[in-house]
Amino acid sequence: MITKIRIFILAIFLLGPTNTKLSAEIKKVAQSGYQFLKIDADARAAAMGGAFTILGRGASSMFYNPAGLTEQHGDIDFFSTQTKWLADISYFTLGITKKLGNIGVIGFSMHASDYGEIIGTQVADNTDGFVETGNVEVEASAMGISFAKSLTDRFAVGGQVKFVSQNLGKTLMPDGAEKSNKTDGLAYDFGTIYYPGIKSFRFGMGVRNFSKNFKYEDDSFPLPLTFTIGVAMDIMDFFGNFGEKNNLLFEVDAVHPIDYTERVNIGFEYGYNKMLFLRGGYKFNHDTEGLSLGVGFSLQLLGFMTNLSYSFNDAGDFSPVNRISVGVSL
Repeated sequence: MITKIRIFILAIFLLGPTNTKLSAEIKKVAQSGYQFLKIDADARAAAMGGAFTILGRGASSMFYNPAGLTEQHGDIDFFSTQTKWLADISYFTLGITKKLGNIGVIGFSMHASDYGEIIGTQVADNTDGFVETGNVEVEASAMGISFAKSLTDRFAVGGQVKFVSQNLGKTLMPDGAEKSNKTDGLAYDFGTIYYPGIKSFRFGMGVRNFSKNFKYEDDSFPLPLTFTIGVAMDIMDFFGNFGEKNNLLFEVDAVHPIDYTERVNIGFEYGYNKMLFLRGGYKFNHDTEGLSLGVGFSLQLLGFMTNLSYSFNDAGDFSPVNRISVGVSL
């Protein structure tokens, strides 16, 4: 038992926040586009500081590590999230997955945005210096198809291909002509989860938003490519007398984004009787986010396992971010 505890502590040390001191001072900002793909898509994950590479399961795992599809309990799993983001921006995500027996698990995901009303302007020779040109239609979305399979009882792999698009509206040229500012294309996610046989301890990795460069005018840019390595386990494994109705899941993720220095996300989830869940987390070395908190409820209704989750995320100088997720499993 002592050896197993030492292994877990070593893994936390290697991935933990102490390594953030090694980060370079220069931040790799403005290196990628399609920033909406970096937004936490699930209230449970957001409440746990985005540390969800290993603990994610079912439909919501498609946005973090598609190998987590193999962890879902029911035959069909569905979830949906509404995120009240900064500057009156809202995001909507959903996912649905289906087990195919020994073949694996398939899933569909969608991520849509609502940027509200944006009034377009054009430079003009008048007192104000501009004239209004009407509302600018700005939108961004992603739709994906996922597949995951447990290759053994300890090792699972998963992948997702998604069609992403972004429309920054039309530009009114001086000659009166309109120019469209829209790009789209394919992006890919994949990941793994492995159980080495030490209680509930597992580790894995995920890669999100792998794609070719996109282009507006003459400037090309990549999507927010992100590499993540994580470890997780139920701390109650070491306290058998309390583990029947209580669990305390803990995860540490080391995150390597293409457009920022390395980060570390940590998160925990205390569950009582598989009905009430208290969550918390922290994103180290993040440009805006930090502390996160949340609560969740799970209840059997009419033969369906229903889930409701809420998360509160500190956003620094901005207003806090609130999310609500609902889920159904059968």
